[in-house]
Amino acid sequence: MSQTTPSPHRAPKDWPRLRDDAWLAPYLTDLDRREKKAADLLLRLTNNGAVTLEDFALGHLHYGLHRTPQGWTFREWAPNATSLTLVGDFSSWQELPAFSCQKINPAGDWELHLPADAISHGQHYRLHLQWPGGSGDRIPAWAQRVVQDPNTLEFTAQVHDAPPHVWKHARPDPSARPLLIYEAHIGMAQEEPKVGTYTEFKNNILPRIAAAGYNAVQIMGILEHPYYGSFGYHVSSFFAPSSRFGTPEEFKDLVDAAHGLGLAVIIDLIHSHSVKNEREGLSRFDGTLHQYFHEGPRGDHPAWDSRCFDYAKPQVLHFLLSNCRLWIEDYQLDGFRFDGITSMLYLDHGLSKAFTGYPDYFHPGIDEDALAYLALANQLIHSLNPGALTIAEDVSGMPGLAAPMEEGGAGFDFRLAMGVPDLWGKLGSDTPDEDWNVETLWHELTSRRAEEKVISYVESHDQAIVGGKTFIFRLLDAAIYTDMAFHTTNPHVDRGIALWKLARLLTLTTAAHGYLNFIGNEFGHPEWVDFPRTGNHWSCHYARRQWSLRDNPALKYHALGDFDAAILTLLGDPAIFAAAPWKHYSHVSDQLLAIQRGALLIVFNFNPTRSFTDYQIPAPAGAWELILDSDETRFAGHARLVPYQRHHTLPTPGGPALSLYLPSRSTLILRHLPA
Repeated sequence: MSQTTPSPHRAPKDWPRLRDDAWLAPYLTDLDRREKKAADLLLRLTNNGAVTLEDFALGHLHYGLHRTPQGWTFREWAPNATSLTLVGDFSSWQELPAFSCQKINPAGDWELHLPADAISHGQHYRLHLQWPGGSGDRIPAWAQRVVQDPNTLEFTAQVHDAPPHVWKHARPDPSARPLLIYEAHIGMAQEEPKVGTYTEFKNNILPRIAAAGYNAVQIMGILEHPYYGSFGYHVSSFFAPSSRFGTPEEFKDLVDAAHGLGLAVIIDLIHSHSVKNEREGLSRFDGTLHQYFHEGPRGDHPAWDSRCFDYAKPQVLHFLLSNCRLWIEDYQLDGFRFDGITSMLYLDHGLSKAFTGYPDYFHPGIDEDALAYLALANQLIHSLNPGALTIAEDVSGMPGLAAPMEEGGAGFDFRLAMGVPDLWGKLGSDTPDEDWNVETLWHELTSRRAEEKVISYVESHDQAIVGGKTFIFRLLDAAIYTDMAFHTTNPHVDRGIALWKLARLLTLTTAAHGYLNFIGNEFGHPEWVDFPRTGNHWSCHYARRQWSLRDNPALKYHALGDFDAAILTLLGDPAIFAAAPWKHYSHVSDQLLAIQRGALLIVFNFNPTRSFTDYQIPAPAGAWELILDSDETRFAGHARLVPYQRHHTLPTPGGPALSLYLPSRSTLILRHLPA
């Protein structure tokens, strides 16, 4: 039987027991049931341990089209079909007997063997299925190469017979350093208004990410999806990297190059739902709506207009677990951000629901089949790659997502702190900065379950989509277009830039486990994201990133990018990040907050009008050197402090303290000097 392989991000001895939470006492039987359900499912899938979970997750080597020593073999699962035929270039898109599959078992598996010269690399094909009362063309469910015709815009599978990739670089070890994630999208990463490619991303963007101080890249929209504007979240072909960006080999080159730069590579894995499209996707694949999905209304997602997987079906688990294995092994990925976990966990998908207490996590509306699947997926991923990173995107706060399966948990390494960008978004939009409460900020940025590691971030990609605003856009509004030159003075812009810097540094300072940035936000990219669509006349103007703004030293965007790189350098030091953030001091009415992180003391003055002279901040005794000031000229500030000055603590009745000048809307980073 497959055994759980500990992730280096949390060794078993470091796992706080989920069951030790006193608030969970009324629900221990629920945790026991969930643990047993996952364990029983593992036994069922592995035939009581006769095979391993890793062996079970090899469906991608069995199903689909594969070259064999004898020629070609094709297999598909379609239990309701009455006939299944490959049609393509090789058959002039006609149903020919030579390409007709045979049903080989009552479970609904179909098989076809072809001689080596029957098809060739690069040819296009689909399946034509017939079922009681109907028929239709489909993209094979397990296809590993799918392309779109530039003229007809139709999708087809493509015969892909490339030689094995020769990997040049080993995977980096994410556990040896803080996790600093750069979230990006291949197509919108170039400045030119077009759909970017894997190769362009490899050559132009990866070096920027590494130089900016990030050590992991999270890539959106890799799994093939028919609608570009979906951001990649309505997947049609789960085993195929999107061809709109290039070939599978070019994506592998990208991953290899990232590893060479020391960047871990994770992708968004969408196992929470599937696109509704029938010709391109899995919906009504064999003529039924319930082959991969729940039957009846439960099979449809009312908000996302998509299909919901039935995690109780072994064939669905075979499909999804094999999908995890393919991306980890064939593409040498370093992990996944599992999208839409909340939607998976709750039968009502958590829509329009406020999760306010533990009863919200334990009731008949929980999909415990989905929880069991997630536990096995995490076990499989960490068994295949013990250094893999798995991140849960869950807004509900479900207890146990980052606890091991043996505790009734799902085994994720991290959970996204999704409330943090909501907090900053609200403050930036409708709260005067004189009302920003530093105690509230500290509480919201540091509250987490004991057994969880979380990824903190200032803003999400959802906030950047047209109809929303990035954090800096909320603060600057239209002035972002007119007053970002260094020689231009605008108090409104000065305010926004100062608060932008404070928010990013405070979020990084309090990020105990990991930190994430969305592409371009590190230099205050001025515009939202809007993919080409009918409503904007298929323009790519807003589906790009204007790197020239970051590169121009005459613009304040350049200063913001420099600030982001500087704070990552300081707080991304493993020795600093390994030390938990500790609040030294706060004063709500003064709007002051001081946090120690290892040898660094970070002092925040959120006050919009008051600069404080000789303000006493408790600190460990000794000498401290000012090593970064958010108000420096190079960071588009007002240079109200002398750089690199040294301070010595003074004895006070409350203990040693620093006496500091604290300019308004600024933050200082001081380093404790050895005695």
